[in-house]
Amino acid sequence: MAKQITIDAKGVDCTSLNQQIREALKDGADEVVVNNVLGQRFIGDGLRGNATICVHGVAGGDLAMFMSGPTVVVHGNAEHAPGNTMDSGKVVIHGSAGDAVAHSMRGGKVFVRGDIGYRGGIHMKQYETQRPILVVGGSAQMFLGEYMAGGLLIVLGLDGVMKAREIGSGIHGGEIVVRGDVDDTCLAAGAKKVPLTDEDRARIVPVLREFAEDFGFDPEPLVNADYTRIVPASARPFAGKYTWE
Repeated sequence: MAKQITIDAKGVDCTSLNQQIREALKDGADEVVVNNVLGQRFIGDGLRGNATICVHGVAGGDLAMFMSGPTVVVHGNAEHAPGNTMDSGKVVIHGSAGDAVAHSMRGGKVFVRGDIGYRGGIHMKQYETQRPILVVGGSAQMFLGEYMAGGLLIVLGLDGVMKAREIGSGIHGGEIVVRGDVDDTCLAAGAKKVPLTDEDRARIVPVLREFAEDFGFDPEPLVNADYTRIVPASARPFAGKYTWE
């Protein structure tokens, strides 16, 4: 039988809270429910294994940083950089998130039902089978996918018009997929639009279905929608900015 441990985070500093979470996992908890979270940082950082951390409230910065394996579900919003340098596992945010979501993420999945701030997916990277995935249900602000080196970033725009400008600034790997059309003026100089092929669609459909299941809505409108795929214009976007003697 699965073991659940509940922690009340009200008035608890982030260091003490994270110590309590680690102690609960050492005590054999399969699920840790953390109530009354109000901006405590570093929840889930460096955790390994298969446990689930359920956060009720507003998660502070660097949620799930360096995490390898667990699932973190936030019933609320998250501050900056959830999934920072995450290695594997999953983060599901039922609200919105701040800037630099999935910063340097190198594996696993981050799903955000609402909007994200600036520089979402910055420095995302991949190596062999390690391919990070960031899906945003709402919109994103400027510099989406900045310096992106690998992985998959999907923006669905379910709640309105896509707000991002300078998309793919410095991108040299990976791909950004946006539901609907993206005006050319929204792209950074180093990014370009390419058609979404049937093979591309088949590859992203399982991700779309998983996202829809996590947030409880019909996946078919997402599966059948039109998408714009954005990729690097060059694998060496900064080559012309250096000199050699």
